[in-house]
Amino acid sequence: MKMRDEREAVIAYSRRMAGDGLAVGTSGNVSVRTGDLIAITPTGVAYDDLTAADVCLVDLDGEPVDARLRPSSEVPMHTAVYRATDAGAVVHTHPLYATALSTLLDELPPVHYLVAQLGGPVRVVPYAPYGTEELARLGVEGLADRTAVILANHGATTYGEHLEQAYTRSVYLEWLCRLWAQARTLGEPRLLDAEQIEAARVAFGGYGQAQN
Repeated sequence: MKMRDEREAVIAYSRRMAGDGLAVGTSGNVSVRTGDLIAITPTGVAYDDLTAADVCLVDLDGEPVDARLRPSSEVPMHTAVYRATDAGAVVHTHPLYATALSTLLDELPPVHYLVAQLGGPVRVVPYAPYGTEELARLGVEGLADRTAVILANHGATTYGEHLEQAYTRSVYLEWLCRLWAQARTLGEPRLLDAEQIEAARVAFGGYGQAQN
């Protein structure tokens, strides 16, 4: 089976989405790229029921290469991100707080230095119907110099060099949106400025354990 490891990773992370508050039911989708092939979740299948053979392989134009089921309706979004960036994985979610914020603001405010992990304050792009080339185009525009974008009245998309990174960024994004929402119940949050965000971004470059 082509890309068995990637297909199994897609399933593993898809099954985490509901528990992490990133999706409801079969909403959301996950993909991994290897070369010119993309392993992506099929549309409308319960994640607990997925097998490696159910995960679809498509090319960078979104054409099925090895897919016994119909690929995700958001294939245009995933392929657009891969063509426009150096992404190795893309995660599209329908999280409660990010989606709620998308109905109110044009940007996730910098309420915490963790926003530096996403490239800075995350843009909210205008609404477009799901699964369309228009939504894919808007999403890519919103990702300029960022690794996350919020889609108005819809959800969010993140990407990374690998699936763990892309997924973690989705978790960070939802936490930041929840933080903003909680803070707003108490008053007007203090925000970080561009210099503080850049300092955090630089500091993150040396975060974690050094590699031998």
